[in-house]
Amino acid sequence: MERLKSYCLGDMKADYVWEPESKNVGLWLLPSDMEPLAFEKKRQSIDCMVQVKLVGDIYVGDYSGGFTLRQSESSRRLQYNSQSVAENEKEIEIHTLLCDARGYEAEHVLKWVKQSKSVECYTIYKNRSDKQITLEMLSSFSLSGLTPFVEGDAYGCLQVHRIRSCWSMEGQVDTQPVEQMQLEPSWCTHGIRAERFGQAGSMPVNHFFPFVAVEDTKSGVTWGAQVAHNSSWQIELFRQDDGLAISGGLADRELGHWLKNLAPGESLMTPVGILSVCRGGLDLVSQRMTHALDRAMEKLPAPEQELPVIFNEYCTTWGCPSHENIADILNSLKGHGCSYFVIDCGWFKEKDVHWDISMGDYNISEDLFPEGLDKTVSAIRKAGMVPGIWFEIDNIGKAAKAYQLEEHLLKRDGVVLTTNFRRFWDMRDPWVQAYLTDKVIGTLREYGFGYMKMDYNDSIGIGCDGAESLGEGLRQNMDASLAFIRKVKQEIPGIILENCASGGHKLEPLMMGECSMASFSDAHECEEIPVIAAALHRVILPRQSQIWAVIRQTDSLKRIAYSCINTFLGRMCLSGDVTNLTKEQWDIIDHSIAFYKQIAPVIRDGFTTYYGTKQISWRHLTGWQGILRENEQAAFAVIHSFHGKQEEIVMELPAGKKYCIEEVFSDAPVKVSLEGNTLRYVPEEEMRAVAIRFRR
Repeated sequence: MERLKSYCLGDMKADYVWEPESKNVGLWLLPSDMEPLAFEKKRQSIDCMVQVKLVGDIYVGDYSGGFTLRQSESSRRLQYNSQSVAENEKEIEIHTLLCDARGYEAEHVLKWVKQSKSVECYTIYKNRSDKQITLEMLSSFSLSGLTPFVEGDAYGCLQVHRIRSCWSMEGQVDTQPVEQMQLEPSWCTHGIRAERFGQAGSMPVNHFFPFVAVEDTKSGVTWGAQVAHNSSWQIELFRQDDGLAISGGLADRELGHWLKNLAPGESLMTPVGILSVCRGGLDLVSQRMTHALDRAMEKLPAPEQELPVIFNEYCTTWGCPSHENIADILNSLKGHGCSYFVIDCGWFKEKDVHWDISMGDYNISEDLFPEGLDKTVSAIRKAGMVPGIWFEIDNIGKAAKAYQLEEHLLKRDGVVLTTNFRRFWDMRDPWVQAYLTDKVIGTLREYGFGYMKMDYNDSIGIGCDGAESLGEGLRQNMDASLAFIRKVKQEIPGIILENCASGGHKLEPLMMGECSMASFSDAHECEEIPVIAAALHRVILPRQSQIWAVIRQTDSLKRIAYSCINTFLGRMCLSGDVTNLTKEQWDIIDHSIAFYKQIAPVIRDGFTTYYGTKQISWRHLTGWQGILRENEQAAFAVIHSFHGKQEEIVMELPAGKKYCIEEVFSDAPVKVSLEGNTLRYVPEEEMRAVAIRFRR
């Protein structure tokens, strides 16, 4: 094994390693100021930087059938052909061409935007032969050589971090040593070790986030990877010798029921992978990757740079909005600093029909809005807010007339794909695109909506008919869904888009890059909101994380402060019984809004440090949680005390920096002090939240 080429990419470097005899090439990503051990100090062979499997080619064997398609004949046949570098003042792109003598090419593209802390990469696979071929696996990225800083198999040094997700509990970190995952090599390197995980369906953050990090605890280096894809995806950890490899991209034939035919001259580009490496742990490498979306955020409408406060009426009307109740809400919101008003689900429902089975026709309810939406939208604008509206674009409820339009709906095995309450538009169908252009874009344009909440409340699952495989049908359908979202942005310039899928089931980089923000979760009023909101800092930008503060007229001032302070971990979204609150309750809300607007620049551009008790259960919280968020100009801390015996909370703020308390906010006076860089807080009650704003 030899180093073929090396490129410095800020504080990272990309090393391309190869075996000159076989011309197989692997990719290593390292901190720029660290050199790997001599190759001979580890038993390791080249792991191909493009992982691909063609139908008919030889599998890797070694008992791996059924749990990995990596390192097959298709990958081993790829030989180095050439490499070119395109550089300008903003970025560097490295194109590596690998060729299979049978007439197939894999072009691997690695892009680094200067000053950024991550790289993007993807693969373009091309059929240059005179025969059709069929892909059953193709990676977006593959990093190998982990860890190159510790001799041998690095026993006891490697930990794998994954991030789990389920409804209303998004973002839980799952950390395991590689040895407990049975990812250590055998005594003679015979037998494949592999862990493939991912998600099959149209909710890409349902079970796991498309994320992995591998930490070398001895050398203090961590590698991270994300897949940017709105459909089925997978990530794999693979090992046969001393070097661990991670790869990811489209879910393959075995996980995602995916096959893709390429006729002569055809090619396929994979989703983008986001990669980083750093001296530091999970929290550092994850936030380096989330900042890859900073460039997309720069293109958002100007008001979004201030992180305006949202009011969403869902937890006020529970899916039954009307002109009358919205008028009452608007009257109560006057002068309280909200910028967006979202009419959520139900504006289309017929009398006595629940909203969640009636979406799809999108005719304005005559019972709820007898004069149409003009009067209501006008009232929202007169109240000084941007009007927003809810759509579940891709799905149809069983009470809608559109539910019967079977020729335009997705099918599996020739049967309309149906879940308990929903069916799915075939987004590849030109008739469907025209219908949604009329119903969705037409409504947005006619009434002048400046904000759209896009919900998505069921998953297609493994795939649909209409292509050479179920998984490819799903991929094409979700590509068409994305194309429609881009059409909305093109035809309604400046629109604010909210990404929602039963809360947080679409919190992946591709969709997040298209939207201003996302519903962080469907956790509306529960105690674990701050835990979920803080955890999500590892996978999305806090400025994009819209957090519910649902206020009830029966809430104590302590509870109201708790709910409002939760939103300091992202974007503030108010809802609830705002038409029936006392002056004292509004005083707490107003104070929280003022505090939020002060810290918005740090929410927008900052780094998060975590403190507190490790929670075994997110439904039964004990101890406390502390979050410090800071940038070069300012900082703030958010502390939540949970259930159980309360003792003094101590947070050691980062050394070498000066902090000065500027404001403390809670429902009542609290005991907070700062001695040097040691922040102390004495909680006197359970379930209380405190926010501290610092000057730097």
